[in-house]
Amino acid sequence: HAMNALVPGADVIFNLAGQVSHLDSMADPFTDLEINARSQLFILEACRNHNPDAKIVYAGTRQSYGRPLYLPLDEEHRNRPTDINGVNKLAGEWYHLVYHSAYGLRTCSLRLTNTYGPRQLVKHARQGFIAWFVRLAVEGKTIEVYGDGQQRRDLTYVDDVVDAFLRAGASDTVNGMVLNLGGQEPISLLDLAQLVVEIAGKGEVQLIPWPENRQRIDVGDVYSSYDLIRQTLGWTPVTPLREGLERMISFYETRLHDYLCLTPSPSSI
Repeated sequence: HAMNALVPGADVIFNLAGQVSHLDSMADPFTDLEINARSQLFILEACRNHNPDAKIVYAGTRQSYGRPLYLPLDEEHRNRPTDINGVNKLAGEWYHLVYHSAYGLRTCSLRLTNTYGPRQLVKHARQGFIAWFVRLAVEGKTIEVYGDGQQRRDLTYVDDVVDAFLRAGASDTVNGMVLNLGGQEPISLLDLAQLVVEIAGKGEVQLIPWPENRQRIDVGDVYSSYDLIRQTLGWTPVTPLREGLERMISFYETRLHDYLCLTPSPSSI
């Protein structure tokens, strides 16, 4: 009923609703299924029945690919998720693509990879490692990196991600398509943790053995090619990693308390 009331009159719908914790999806798969799969159908059905002309941009994930067969990942890489979250996010994405091919809805999906920046959730480590690294450094604590820390990732600053969503929302060229986002250059998690500590000017980095529950769903080195979205929409990531981290760390050096409180103070708005 909420979707039926919210959808009419919208020209563009940015669908970022989802459960993004890989660990939570393994501990509670049915809730993850409800949020990332079934709930997506309510949105799409509301659009089909009450606003079929709306453009819908879905927030997908590179987690759909699973362990890479080759790098960088491109959109032709096979989909083989390693956890429940990846499976359900892939299902939500395909619902959007099917509603395009079957009903003519103007849908597309952007597969995000490690978005970071100010205002990211920092209360716990279950929804992304970058914000957790930043929080620990700002608090002067130890960042623990699993294994040898050489697994590589690419990161995309939030402003660049917003730019990609706006471009996709304004163009019908990408209707029915899946497009990767990505970062400028991949970086090892050990180097990333050390860079965060360097910028913050406090904290330290320690290598620790892999926890069994995390090692089972880890995908090793993974970073994406954004050639397709560059060719179709002219998008590229423009924020250097150091600059993005400097902005993020500066933000939390003065606002961390607000993001750890259950009730934010007015200064956090």
